[in-house]
Amino acid sequence: MGIDRLWQRALECSDAARAATALVPLSTSVRTLQGESGVSFEIRHLTSAPPRHLRAEGPKPNPFRPWDPRLQIETIGANHVLILNKYPVQIGHMLLITRTWQPQSGWLSLQDWNAVAMVDQDTTGLWFFNSGPSAGASQPHRHLQLLPRRKNEPLCPRHTWFEQRSKKHSQSVNHSEGDCLSKSCAVLPINASPLSSQELNQRYQQLCERCGLGSPNDSPQPSNSYNILLSRTWMAMILRQQEGSYGFSVNALGFAGYLLSTASADCDWLNRNGPEALLKHVVQPIPSS
Repeated sequence: MGIDRLWQRALECSDAARAATALVPLSTSVRTLQGESGVSFEIRHLTSAPPRHLRAEGPKPNPFRPWDPRLQIETIGANHVLILNKYPVQIGHMLLITRTWQPQSGWLSLQDWNAVAMVDQDTTGLWFFNSGPSAGASQPHRHLQLLPRRKNEPLCPRHTWFEQRSKKHSQSVNHSEGDCLSKSCAVLPINASPLSSQELNQRYQQLCERCGLGSPNDSPQPSNSYNILLSRTWMAMILRQQEGSYGFSVNALGFAGYLLSTASADCDWLNRNGPEALLKHVVQPIPSS
């Protein structure tokens, strides 16, 4: 477990794909912005032309059907393929996609979690999922994403925030908390090591129930958009009401402590009000049970 073979393979594929112009890394400048409780958010400002998925115009073709073979890292089981993100900020950013069409807005399945567990046995890091356009998803074809991390490397700026709540919220969502972000997020601990697809699927369904999204047994898809963040010790679900605010597009990484700004982003507002204020504009409180 944890030999990082897939990460090394991703780096090798990145070199070849970049030489073939199949990979287009995004050029960014980086700064930190102090948030609440001493958390420093990483703010990256896009200095190159925005990729197609950040542009509003026109219909978008499905880039995963078929996927570009120059971006393929490895097949994962019978139902998934691990490929490179075509427009990475971090080299080695991976996408775990379904081989055949599955909707991003549908329920994640045991097969999806089995593929996650298979990858994570080799290469771990920060997993994330955006359930649809209002949660920051750029493509409707199902894909989970992985930012690899080495042992003892920080997972993300807000890791401690989720770690603490995975223990505090192990029984129920605390609706009495005054923090809007806490009221919009449910977190559960992960116990199995290495990751178990059965536990991941169970935790996912528990979080869906706690967030009022329904159940795969009762409805064809979740009733609301959401983000997932996943580590080897916790899984978090954030309920969403809109994709962005003040010119910022926010996906799951925003809640991990990573924000991307473009020419349309109101950075002055962000500096005055803080990154958590931006996140509070795009979340939706979890309904009280």
